[in-house]
Amino acid sequence: MALLTAGLGGCGSFGETFQRGYVLPDGALEQIQIGASQDQVLIVMGTPSTVATVSGETFYYISQRTERPVAFLPDEVTNQRVIAIYFDKDRRVRRLANYGMKDGKVFDFVSQKTETGGEELNYLRLLFKIVG
Repeated sequence: MALLTAGLGGCGSFGETFQRGYVLPDGALEQIQIGASQDQVLIVMGTPSTVATVSGETFYYISQRTERPVAFLPDEVTNQRVIAIYFDKDRRVRRLANYGMKDGKVFDFVSQKTETGGEELNYLRLLFKIVG
């Protein structure tokens, strides 16, 4: 047993963290105000991961962080986020959302509400399944 432990100790590569997708710049969401133009959003946030036109145009910025304690073990998802910026017909920001998973449900960390029903929730669930 001591030999196995010593062998594993020599592997290095402990505690790896991987960031996939969009990396949110510090303070970026605070710069996006309701009523800001779509061009202003693109300047601050960059190109979205995907765009939807479910009920008006929406930019989605998708990210996932995984960790693994040892190099040969599988990754474990520790954080998934979908930042959604909703625009009105004049291409002005009408709402911001920062979706993640809380207790297995899609949760908006901006409004502090669990999303309920509708096309938007189905789209978000699909995004989380694709990413995760």
